[in-house]
Amino acid sequence: MQAIILAAGMGKRLKKLTANNTKCMVKVNGISLIERMLHQLDGYGLSRIVIVIGYEGKKLVDYISTLYVQTELVFVDNPIYDRTNNIYSLSLAKDYLLQEDTLLLESDLIFEDSVLDLIVKDQRDTLALVDHYESWMDGTCVKLREDDSIEAFIPGKSFKFDEIKEYYKTVNIYKFSKLFSKTHYVPFLEAYSKALGNNEYYEQVLRVITMLDDPGIWAKRLSGQLWYEIDDVQDLDIASSMFVEDDEKRLTRIQQRYGGYWRYPHMLDFCYLVNPFFPPQRMIDEIKVNFETLLTQYPSGLQINALLAAKDFNVDQDYIVVGNGAAELIKSIMNCTDGKLGIIRPTFEEYPNRYSLKEILEFIPENDEFAYSAQDLIDYYSSNTINTLILINPDNPSGNYLPFHDVCKLAEWAERNSVRLILDESFADFSDEEQNSFLNDRLLEEFPSLVVVKSISKSYGVPGLRLGITASSNRELICKLKKDVSIWNINSFAEFYLQIEEKYKKEYQEALRLFRAERNSFVTELSKIQYLKVLPTQANYVMVRLLNGMEASSLTVQMLKRFGILIKDLSGKIDRGRGEYVRIAIRNHQDNMKLICALKLLLGENNEDNNI
Repeated sequence: MQAIILAAGMGKRLKKLTANNTKCMVKVNGISLIERMLHQLDGYGLSRIVIVIGYEGKKLVDYISTLYVQTELVFVDNPIYDRTNNIYSLSLAKDYLLQEDTLLLESDLIFEDSVLDLIVKDQRDTLALVDHYESWMDGTCVKLREDDSIEAFIPGKSFKFDEIKEYYKTVNIYKFSKLFSKTHYVPFLEAYSKALGNNEYYEQVLRVITMLDDPGIWAKRLSGQLWYEIDDVQDLDIASSMFVEDDEKRLTRIQQRYGGYWRYPHMLDFCYLVNPFFPPQRMIDEIKVNFETLLTQYPSGLQINALLAAKDFNVDQDYIVVGNGAAELIKSIMNCTDGKLGIIRPTFEEYPNRYSLKEILEFIPENDEFAYSAQDLIDYYSSNTINTLILINPDNPSGNYLPFHDVCKLAEWAERNSVRLILDESFADFSDEEQNSFLNDRLLEEFPSLVVVKSISKSYGVPGLRLGITASSNRELICKLKKDVSIWNINSFAEFYLQIEEKYKKEYQEALRLFRAERNSFVTELSKIQYLKVLPTQANYVMVRLLNGMEASSLTVQMLKRFGILIKDLSGKIDRGRGEYVRIAIRNHQDNMKLICALKLLLGENNEDNNI
C-alpha cells in the first residue's frame, strides 16, 4: 500500500500564515501539519508516499527533507496550481493509483492516530472515511444507507440544512484498492476532467461513481475520533486546543475560550449553566420562521426593549434595563458602585473582578458546605461596615439558597443601614420555593436600595441570545445604567425572544417542574458514588467535594481526556486547605447518566490508591 497526499493548494484563507509557505507547513502546537501526517503514515510500512506539490513547492520539498521519514517520498509537481483544483492534482498522480492500493489524503488535515487505524485495518478494500455532520464542518457531505453504502454525494450547492441529521461529512481520507482505481476511479477521472476541465474537485468523480449499480466504494464511519480540517485561522485556533499533547494545557486552552463549545465535536459541556428543558420546540420554530426578518432588520432601541422586558417580568418600564447578557449590566452596575463592597466567597467572579480588591470585604462560610443564612451575613457585616452587598441566590458555585423571607430580612437590614443590596437571582427560578423572585414593583418600591439582576440565559436556556435584565425602583441608578449601555445593545433575535416569551409561560413552568425532578434524580445518583460529597443545591448545578485525597484538577483533566466531559474545577476559587471541589451542571437525563457512568468508571479504576 502507498499514500498520496494532495498539497498543491495556496491556502489563501489562512492569509499571512501562508504568504510565504504552503498550507500544510502551518504549525499546530509547534508541529506542522505535514510533519505530523508523514510521521503518522510512516508507521504503516507503506511502499511510498506520493506528495503532489504546487504553491511554494520547492520550499515544501526542502522542508520535508529536514524531517526524518523512513518511507520513500515521491514528489509530483502541479505547475498550474493557481488555475486548477484538486482534480487536476490527483490526475497528475493517476499512474501511481494504478500501481497499488492507495491511501488518499488532503494535506490540511489534523487527526489522531486512531483515525488512520480505522481505515487501514478495515477489511474492505475501498473506503471513504466519514463523520456525522456537525455545524463546524464545511465541504462535501454524503448520505449513507444502513449497510454503509453511499446513497449520494451532496456537494455544497445541493446542501439542504433541513436534512443535516442525515448527512455525513467526508473526512477527505480515502482508501482505494488498485482494482477500484483501475476499473472505476481513473477512467472516470479522465473522462470527467476531459468533459468539464481541471477546475473541479476529485470528490465529484466519486459522486458520479456512486450512481453506478456497483460503485465499489463504501463508507467508514468515525465514532468519536478527533480530526479537524484547517482552512482558516479560526480552524487553526480550534485545532490548537483540540490537539494539545499535554492534557492539562488542553483543558486550560478550552476553558479560556469561555464558551463556543458547539465547535468541539463530541464534547459534553457540564461547565456552563443553562436550562435543559427550555425553550420548547414550538418557540424555536417561531424564531426560525422569522429568521430572515430578524437577520436583515435593525432591532429596536433600549427604551422599547425595556418595555418588552417590563411586560414579561411585570415590572414598571422605568424600573428595568435590558442588557447584552447579565455580564454587560454587571459591568455597568459596578461602575456605578463605590465604597466598601461585601461579597460571599466562593462566588461568581464577574462582580469582584470589576471592583478594586482593596475595597472588598469577604464573608467566607466556615463550614464544609459553604452554607450561610441571612443572619450570618447581617452579623458579619454589622461589624464590618460596607456600602454595597452582593448576594447571588442560589449562590454560584455552592448552590446555597436563602429562602424568600430570609432575603426580605436581609433587604430590611440593608435599608436600615443604607447598604445597597445587589441581588443576583439568575438561578432563583430553579429553586423549590414557589415565591423566589423580587422582580415585583411592590417589593422594589418597598426596598429602594435593592437592585435585582437576572440572566435570561441561565433560567431560560438561551445563552446564545445574550440577554439579561436589571431592575430597581432607584430611578437615578436605572437612568445611569441606561446611559452607560448602547442604545442598540441587544440584537433582533434577542428582542424577538422578549416579544414572544410571555406566550410560553406555561411551557416554562413545566420545564422548571421537569428540571426539579431531574435534579433530584441526578443528586441521588451522584450521592451514591463513594468518593463524592454532594452539597445541597437549589440551582441548576451541584458543588461536589472530592474525598480521600482526590484532586479536582486531575479529575477535571481525566473527565475531559477519557470521556469528553467538561466540568468546572473550583481549585482557583477555594483555598486548597478547605478541600477539593468541582461544580457540575445539570443537563437532561441522558447526558446526566453519561456523566454518572463516567465518574463511576473513573473512580472505580482508582479505588486502591484513591488518587486519579
